[in-house]
Amino acid sequence: MQDSKNLILAIVLCLFILFGWGYLAEYMGWVQKPVPPVTTEAALQTEMEATQKAESEKKALYVAFTPSPGKDLPISTPLFDAILHTGGGTLRSFSLKNYKTSLAPDATQVNMTSDRAAAVGALGLVINGQPTWSVGRWSTETTAPIDLTQDSEGTLRLTGEADNLRITRELTFSASSYLIRETISIANPGNLARSVRIGYTAASDANLASGGQYDTMRIAWDNDGSLSEETSASTLESTGVQAVGTIYWAGAMSTYFLAAVLPSSPAGCVIKGRVQHSVYRTAVEEPEAVIVPGGEKQFTVSYWIGPKIRKDMLLVSEQLVKSVDLGMFSIIAKGLLWLLEFFHTYVNNWGIAIILLTVTIKAVFWPLTAKSYSSMEKMKKLQPMMTAIKEKHKDDKETMNKEVMALYKTYGVNPASGCVPILIQLPVFFGLYQALLTAIELRHAPLAVHLPFTDKLWLADLSSADPYYITPLVMGATMFLQQKMSPPATDPLQQKLMLFMPLIFTVLFLGFPSGLVIYWLANNILSIAQQWGMLRKTKQSS
Repeated sequence: MQDSKNLILAIVLCLFILFGWGYLAEYMGWVQKPVPPVTTEAALQTEMEATQKAESEKKALYVAFTPSPGKDLPISTPLFDAILHTGGGTLRSFSLKNYKTSLAPDATQVNMTSDRAAAVGALGLVINGQPTWSVGRWSTETTAPIDLTQDSEGTLRLTGEADNLRITRELTFSASSYLIRETISIANPGNLARSVRIGYTAASDANLASGGQYDTMRIAWDNDGSLSEETSASTLESTGVQAVGTIYWAGAMSTYFLAAVLPSSPAGCVIKGRVQHSVYRTAVEEPEAVIVPGGEKQFTVSYWIGPKIRKDMLLVSEQLVKSVDLGMFSIIAKGLLWLLEFFHTYVNNWGIAIILLTVTIKAVFWPLTAKSYSSMEKMKKLQPMMTAIKEKHKDDKETMNKEVMALYKTYGVNPASGCVPILIQLPVFFGLYQALLTAIELRHAPLAVHLPFTDKLWLADLSSADPYYITPLVMGATMFLQQKMSPPATDPLQQKLMLFMPLIFTVLFLGFPSGLVIYWLANNILSIAQQWGMLRKTKQSS
């Protein structure tokens, strides 16, 4: 009986603690009673709008998707005319307004995306290995063409479904840049988590390059700051290329144009490149991402489709500028390009700018050149004595070499001093060589459009060879004259070699871009003038 009373007492105490303690504490003032918030009409309206927005965004993952037939949507800016297919967002064409395929009056604009490139999904989105433009369903609210004026932007929004995922593509075009920015949202309306691997594509036709020795198509990419490229069409057709790493950009490019993908998160990306039906195609895949049920993830990416203009690409990234390969002497090449652009701003002719650059280089190296000429003149005066020594010790080469070296020491002559200026100038030549080969500013840039007294195109394109071989032949003649003005080498073999040098250089320069030939020709003419001046000065002083 006592146990039953104790049990009832314990139950009553528990009920008091659970329900009565709050009232007692409030009555005694041990706790502060919360004050209900004052709700205004405006606050209620804001709360309702926020709730409705959240609910609509949530429902967007689950509502039925209504696709619409894809259509070609024109996009026009001061820089390009593009056509984009709304059924997935792939490019049909991308014509550059400021660049023509040739110098012919009826030449068409350079089209970065030909019909063949469009067929493989240029600017396409790949999810889990599936091309969304062919397996997905799409719609858009944009119906009117996008026409951008200077310094304006326009965004095209596409929504679609593929692989049981909801996709939104927002492509932003700029009137002042060849860069296209994109934000991609992928939602998972299912009940299970999804692994998603997203890829972006770029493609260009082989005709983007002229096909000559100095303008070829290739697949190129930047892996952790290092430029890599594959130029072999047979390799790209048979096995293709693949690389994994920190991929800053990858794409199809010629010497002057580039269609590339620039992932916003380059770490761990995979690049795949192939040639299919003369189309150079590149895909960049991001690392795998997991989307929870009812969740959504955003990805950002950019595309560069246009000319390889260094100053414009530098505004995008330092890595993208590396698509203009300036070689091992890139620092020198950059400085020379800056000087070239500086002169062009005043003379407005790239050929004349090259000549002015040559004059500047000759002026900088004048002290070395003067020293070389002085040494050559001393060597010329020693020729009779050296000939006598060789005749005297023709059967004893060791003694002959000792006496010749003693002769050099007596008269303070360094036989290698004539080569030093040439060796020092070689990096400048190679830097300028690479700069002139890769500078898009020289493409279709003229020095003299027509052959004098004719209507035939001559030096109308400094990036291509002289069609009549006039400048290489004149260059060879000036080189031969320069050799004749120099003292002959003491070694008969060297004399024969020096005699053949103008011929070798002439044959070599026949196929060089005329801009580079003009540099070498101007350099030879200035060297002859300098040499003639030095010889005249020497005769007057003697």
